[in-house]
Amino acid sequence: MTESMKEDHHEFLDIIFFTPSEFEKAGGAWPIRIGRNIAKTNYHIGPRTTPYYYLLFVLEGEGTFIQNGQRHALRARDAFCLFPHVTHEYWTDPEDTLQKIFIAFDGAHAAELLSRIGLTPDSPYRSGVLTPETASAMRSFMEDVRKPQDGASDLGRLTRFLTLFDRIARSPATKGLQPDSATPWLQKGKEYMDIHFAGGISVEGVSAHAGVDRTHFAKQFRKAYGLSPVQYIQQLKMTQAKRLLVQTPLSLTEVAHSVGYPDLFSFSKAFKKQVGLPPNRYRTAESSKE
Repeated sequence: MTESMKEDHHEFLDIIFFTPSEFEKAGGAWPIRIGRNIAKTNYHIGPRTTPYYYLLFVLEGEGTFIQNGQRHALRARDAFCLFPHVTHEYWTDPEDTLQKIFIAFDGAHAAELLSRIGLTPDSPYRSGVLTPETASAMRSFMEDVRKPQDGASDLGRLTRFLTLFDRIARSPATKGLQPDSATPWLQKGKEYMDIHFAGGISVEGVSAHAGVDRTHFAKQFRKAYGLSPVQYIQQLKMTQAKRLLVQTPLSLTEVAHSVGYPDLFSFSKAFKKQVGLPPNRYRTAESSKE
């Protein structure tokens, strides 16, 4: 127990609250609070819900965790996550009381961040995740942000937060974990195409980035999205081309180069095949609608 811990009726608690800056909230996820506790023998949380994501690690002791009708035995080094607006309940074994360290966070991509370490609403528990290095990093995080006047900033806080997840994702217990239905490698390939479609990418390059065989990637991509990877890249190019034709004064050649075609001829041929009109007629037709 440390001097920073405060006692209440069922635990000793050390918790630090954050007020996220606009810079933090502009990102995909940001920390809201971090803390640690030592449970008393009567420690019992819930049933209740939380508005945020809570990632908790068991430092010592044993207990029980229930969420989504699933019941999990808690032991040292285990991780469990409280997902927002989902009823949860957890308590300690009175004979071996829980000690935990935890971090709460929010953001549009918070759930994706958790999926990187194998935690989803359907699978909110993982055993053996906490390493001594991760526990030490979280304690260091707490000490660094305990006194903001000593130099802790929103950038430093966010860096610590994301580094924590990177550390966990690289640990032996979570490395390679994938959510059951999300198929992260497939999503990884799709996101790569979404960003780099105009950069001359190939299906071979996309599948290599995703870390799977080209044939397997193409087959699973078509099964998931109803298009081959080549068709999807082509669709992205045409969608962007149509936007540029209508919303910008770029010449047809400039539009062609902007979406990854080497010349106007190949762009015009592909555009007419996909859209049904040559790009110049499409621009004229769309302009007349305004």
